[in-house]
Amino acid sequence: METFKALFMKPDPQAQMRKCNAAIRQNMRKLDRDIAANKQNEIKIKNLIVQADRRAQRDPSRAAQARREARDFARELVRHRRASARLVTSKAQLGSVQMQVNEAFAVRRIEGSIRASAGIMRDVNSLVRLPEYAAAMRDLSVELVKAGVIEDMVEDVLPQDDDGLMEDDEAEVDKVLGEILKDRKEPSLPAAPVPEPQKPAAREDEYEDEEDAEAMMETMRNRLDALRS
Repeated sequence: METFKALFMKPDPQAQMRKCNAAIRQNMRKLDRDIAANKQNEIKIKNLIVQADRRAQRDPSRAAQARREARDFARELVRHRRASARLVTSKAQLGSVQMQVNEAFAVRRIEGSIRASAGIMRDVNSLVRLPEYAAAMRDLSVELVKAGVIEDMVEDVLPQDDDGLMEDDEAEVDKVLGEILKDRKEPSLPAAPVPEPQKPAAREDEYEDEEDAEAMMETMRNRLDALRS
């Protein structure tokens, strides 16, 4: 019966607005979760950089390797920060879409008709560039077209992968390292002599720390890749 009514009756504007807002809120919550997860990963990567710097100071024979690891971690931090910036921008754009959608339905109540918005179309098209939100934005655009808020479906835009670091970005990596290690550049006091029997145990602890760091980085890379794929 409901299906039969839907064929011959005009859609309820309030129901359409609720459906659009529900889709927007769902994506807002996902953005909030992704932003929070990225921030947590950034904190973990900062700790890994500090740990690598400590290893470099503690064992001069492995300082070069530890510095390379710290630089790799810094590159990963730059990627995470860029991903976070994109997510924050996307959240602002989605908030703008929600505000414009509500305004469009408010005008509809007053004037009896709804006007297609080029601004909403631009924002939704921009959000489609995020691979993890492309499908959701297309679903939202279907509802917006039905409601008359936009005139056309969003464009199929290939996502731009700008996470690869170029040579010029090494300056940003240097900046990150300087920012995190600025309080550790002071010359440290000579380390107290370590009893000979404890050296193997300390070495094993260092290996365990490195393995834990590598495992943690692999997990975070997988999460970042999941955001991009």
